[in-house]
Amino acid sequence: MGGSIPEETIRDAIQQACLTELEALKPGNVHVHAEGHGMTVGHFRASAAIAAEHLSRRDTSLGEKILGAVECSVVEVGCNTNLGIVLLCAPLAEAALAAEGEGTLRERLSRVLRNLNIEDASYVYEAIRMASPGGLGNSDEHDVAHEPTVDLRQAMAAAEARDRIAWQYTHDFEDVFGLGVARWREALGGGEREEEAAALVYMRFLGRFPDSHMERKYSATVAEEVRGRAVELEARLATLASAEEKKAAMLAFDSELKDRKLNPGTSADLTVASLLAAKLEDILARPIST
Repeated sequence: MGGSIPEETIRDAIQQACLTELEALKPGNVHVHAEGHGMTVGHFRASAAIAAEHLSRRDTSLGEKILGAVECSVVEVGCNTNLGIVLLCAPLAEAALAAEGEGTLRERLSRVLRNLNIEDASYVYEAIRMASPGGLGNSDEHDVAHEPTVDLRQAMAAAEARDRIAWQYTHDFEDVFGLGVARWREALGGGEREEEAAALVYMRFLGRFPDSHMERKYSATVAEEVRGRAVELEARLATLASAEEKKAAMLAFDSELKDRKLNPGTSADLTVASLLAAKLEDILARPIST
């Protein structure tokens, strides 16, 4: 698995991952079956195109890509729709773009994460301040309100206990590959369509650990309650025979969460990253044309 992937191929993969995730029925999150939280599918489609354009560039640093994607998205749609998606997809895209890349996507990604620097952290801090994600608050260590004094991976290490996206940076995206990509391939292998497989990936994340976005914005108790409900729903879905019954059960949970203004945003972001990682793995596995 050598060589780099063309920018346009990375751009298309990012956009496809984002759009497929939007087609998935994800309880509590924005999708084509039901919008919510003051955001529309159109907002996310516009942000997907912007993120794909910025993150696929070979001539800018990882931190610059993240800031550019978030800044343009906020300007275009007027709110934060994709900070988590951008933070997760940027290292994956960088790994695939690497001109000296050898090995699997995970091996390339590990090198990218270990080469992050303080300049990357500065750009990312600015992107986070611009997006103003819900429940961010202040931190005793490496607060994003100030300029960083450590590299980006070290800054993520300080936040990993309260942010599952930060945790990916310090654990080589273990959740993305070990849980998300694995569930995606299992679902597709079982005959599910891509949007259905994406919904199953989301449900697996939602049931595996409390969503850190909800945990920060509401409470650990609320996040754990939703996690338990997701486990119950995932088990119930396996007993339902028809697609209509499954959709009705998912929509009922979706409506309940949105009525309570609960949005499992981290689970959705991890879903996009999982779809992108799987797509990039598949691309890297193809013979390189000459």
